[in-house]
Amino acid sequence: MEGIKQKVVVVGAGPVGSLAALYAANRGHHVEIYELRGDLRDPSTTPLNFTRSINLALSERGLNAMRHANQPRLIDYVKGVTIPMRGRMIHGKRPDGKLYEEAQNYDIHGRSILAIDRGDLNKRLLDMLEEMPNVTFYFNHKLTGADFKRNKAWFEAKDESTYNLRDRAREVEIDFDFMIGADGAHSAVRYHLMKFTRMDYQQEYIDTLWCEFQIAPRADSSSAKSKFRISPNHLHIWPGNEFMFIAIPSEDGSFTCTLFAPAAIYDQLEADTTGNQIPLFFDRHFPGVTSLIHPEDLVFQFQANPHLPLISIKCKPYHFSSSVVIVGDAAHAMVPFYGQGMNAGLEDVRILFDILDKHDRMTNDDSDLEASQREIALAEYSAVRIADAHAINDLALQNYIEMRSSVLSPVYRWRKALEEWLSVYVPSLGWQTKYSRVSFGNERYSEVVRKSDGQGQVLVRSLAGGVGLPLLVGGMWLWFRYKGALGRAAYGVFYNFMGMVCRTIHGSRR
Repeated sequence: MEGIKQKVVVVGAGPVGSLAALYAANRGHHVEIYELRGDLRDPSTTPLNFTRSINLALSERGLNAMRHANQPRLIDYVKGVTIPMRGRMIHGKRPDGKLYEEAQNYDIHGRSILAIDRGDLNKRLLDMLEEMPNVTFYFNHKLTGADFKRNKAWFEAKDESTYNLRDRAREVEIDFDFMIGADGAHSAVRYHLMKFTRMDYQQEYIDTLWCEFQIAPRADSSSAKSKFRISPNHLHIWPGNEFMFIAIPSEDGSFTCTLFAPAAIYDQLEADTTGNQIPLFFDRHFPGVTSLIHPEDLVFQFQANPHLPLISIKCKPYHFSSSVVIVGDAAHAMVPFYGQGMNAGLEDVRILFDILDKHDRMTNDDSDLEASQREIALAEYSAVRIADAHAINDLALQNYIEMRSSVLSPVYRWRKALEEWLSVYVPSLGWQTKYSRVSFGNERYSEVVRKSDGQGQVLVRSLAGGVGLPLLVGGMWLWFRYKGALGRAAYGVFYNFMGMVCRTIHGSRR
């Protein structure tokens, strides 16, 4: 896309859409950004999920995509406003009633993921785009129609300062050479794209709702670190088997917290209009939280903040002809339990433009050839990215089980310790934990799944040979020697142990 300068329309001005606009603008194209909401830098603009702020976990994939935007100031900004989280901090209560915290590092090599405020990152990207002469913003513009054969689109435009509900929105028709849809899980671009291509589409709402809470910073802090009530360098988890409570640090010393629980739990808590059951629920399942959030504040936040669903979306293909492609949540909305939603969307942008650039070098400044090569490039992008997007979508769903319950499992911790030991002391094997491959590398998500499954099979075979065989032989000997309760008990121990190990190791394949 570096040869002929074309008109690129980006629908959606969130972090993914803004980065896509930055990539296109860096290549000299005329970029127009259309956003349903008002200017996202305006504090009065209501987020689509109606929450005050969302803290995100930025990992290597997202950082790598921003590095390739050729904007060193962006990386400098990110380094200055993020908080490194080196692992999880598991909270619980011992049988004697004492509270405990148990740190579980993400990576034996000391690498961290970064906590960042989504709104602040978004504002920075928009500020950088506003400085570019070939970029134009159109806020309060709702996509209402598109003809991807004629490269036309229609928007309803309104001026919030003068708009009246009785007024009819002004319709705007535009032409474009290339449209990038980055308008989220309920994408209008995807909706209109379905009219032009045979798109397979799968949508699933999992039986979990979420609600946001805030842990306020200490008011009397004497230093930057003392303003945090709990460790700022961890993602805090209160696991509850069927539900969980998490906390992610913010720069101002607060923590953005989220309660994930089945709809039935929310129904029970909502039914108590007095709110008396809410602190009791937290004390029973998330010990220590009511010492961080006053019970009255806990009740107020639960009742005031929306209780929102979690959606998982898969679709294919992501493009039509040479005219349109969807990226980010518009293509593959996922649940947040691997912290990869935004990272995968930002990586979409890098991979898309890498493929576009590769094919652009073949055009020789011929406009017809430009469109032809872009069509080939978009087909390649769909073919490459769909397998990876579906893989991380599945991993995100599976990681909910890990976060809410498996983190307490001895077998889970045993496998993690063994894989990390092998990665350090036998590096020639190329052995890494699945989490490290996902969060601290850039290899394809589908390759991560393949390699992790291969490691799991090796561990199962090793355990079966090194541990299972002696237990089996011993159990059989006891069975035939006594043919009674002792023999049956020995066999039962072996059977249950191997079942637990296999379920844990192959959990990623369910």
